[in-house]
Amino acid sequence: MRVVVDARHLGAARGIPRYTARLLGALAARHPADDWVAVVPGPEPASGVLPDGVRLVGSPVPGRAMFAAAALAGRPRLDRIAGGADVVWLPAPAPVAVSNGVPVVLTLHDRSFEARPRDFTPYERLWQRATRPRALAARADGIAVVSQTVHDELLAAAWPLRPDTTRVIRSGPGTIAPATTTNGHREIAAPYLLSVGALEPRKGIDVLLRAFEQADVAARLVVVGEGRLAPMLEGRAGVIALGRIDEVRLDGLLRHALALVHPALLEGFAFPPLEAAVRGVPSIVADLPIYAETLGDGALRVPPGDAAALAAAITSLVGDPDIRARIGAAALQASGKLSWDRAADDLRALLALAADA
Repeated sequence: MRVVVDARHLGAARGIPRYTARLLGALAARHPADDWVAVVPGPEPASGVLPDGVRLVGSPVPGRAMFAAAALAGRPRLDRIAGGADVVWLPAPAPVAVSNGVPVVLTLHDRSFEARPRDFTPYERLWQRATRPRALAARADGIAVVSQTVHDELLAAAWPLRPDTTRVIRSGPGTIAPATTTNGHREIAAPYLLSVGALEPRKGIDVLLRAFEQADVAARLVVVGEGRLAPMLEGRAGVIALGRIDEVRLDGLLRHALALVHPALLEGFAFPPLEAAVRGVPSIVADLPIYAETLGDGALRVPPGDAAALAAAITSLVGDPDIRARIGAAALQASGKLSWDRAADDLRALLALAADA
């Protein structure tokens, strides 16, 4: 089976790029008889680290021009750039063109653009309109939804999900750096709390900063991530802003953190708390339905957007090592139920179903 992948996100640091890279790597490793072709925008196919067993193909049109042409003119077609396809996998909704008759499998992560449109810039909203995600879902021959929570939300919002071709396929539990890396290195002296994620409105960075100022703790707050709200971090007492970092540094920071604090107001799956969980590190999160599905008792939850409640949770968790140990152990156990290999097998079955239809 020849699978062509829209790999425009490879090389970036956020959730969808990491999802694409990890799952594509597992697909190629577990199903080497298939031909995995990743298409990236631009003639120079140099878009981040490519998983073993995957061929990279560059398009004749660079970045934004390619996306605009796909949305407006229906060209260039992804399958033709790759020299043909039995099935195309779109790891996320995006402006894309695929030839008529070529099966498409689409992954849906959330409905944030519908639920919180004001969190996005005018350009991002224009990009979403060009994507036409509901129409893309209706055209798809298979849909992978990253959680039961998102699946139920999409159904409630009347998205065109067909029961026979829609599957809930949960991702693996984030990323663990190889044992050969400097996992034991303390880049920042303890104690500290860690926040990882895009610095955007829906991730609740403003709530976190207010809560940290109110919390009665001696620990510092280390923030990893990029985004247009980054200026909010400047001049904040006890706050260390690192911007974008590689996975080796992130691994070391996670292992030595007192806790991960992730007060995002909307999440479809949420990698950062799970990346903490696989290291036995507890998280404080907003009380969203997804965490009942992925973490169970492995997180301390607070009402979304409530800075005072978040401050109280931070104070409680930092001050009580027994609570941290209990929640961290529960998180580690919960994360063991998730598997990139299982996700790859389930997605490959959906791709084959679409290709054979």
